[in-house]
Amino acid sequence: QVELVESGGASVQTGGSLRLSCVVSGPFAKTCLAWFRQAPGKEREAVASIFLGPGMTYYTDSVKGRFAISQDIAENTVYLQMNNLKVEDDGMYYCASSGVNICRAFEFDASEYHYWGQGTRVTVSA
Repeated sequence: QVELVESGGASVQTGGSLRLSCVVSGPFAKTCLAWFRQAPGKEREAVASIFLGPGMTYYTDSVKGRFAISQDIAENTVYLQMNNLKVEDDGMYYCASSGVNICRAFEFDASEYHYWGQGTRVTVSA
């Protein structure tokens, strides 16, 4: 069983920065964790993922160079640093874990993520 608690969402203007946190209770190393987001009226999309432990990271094209996903193994926490925020980054952000199941972080396949947090809201205004 895995529990995820996100925090860090806020309202910012375009060009601003935020750091989201996801505290993981449960299996950590060698699991996949991803950040997904869902904008109002749009489908959920994967933003970034990491294979915890070894630390391989993957990003969707729209955030490459602006977002960075990282891990703090000692704190069982995953971060999403978001820089140069754009209006299109607006939405609810969720972290999700594969748990101790086979996962392929590079696939961004939501069906591989069995545990989800409650979400944290990121509002970006022009």
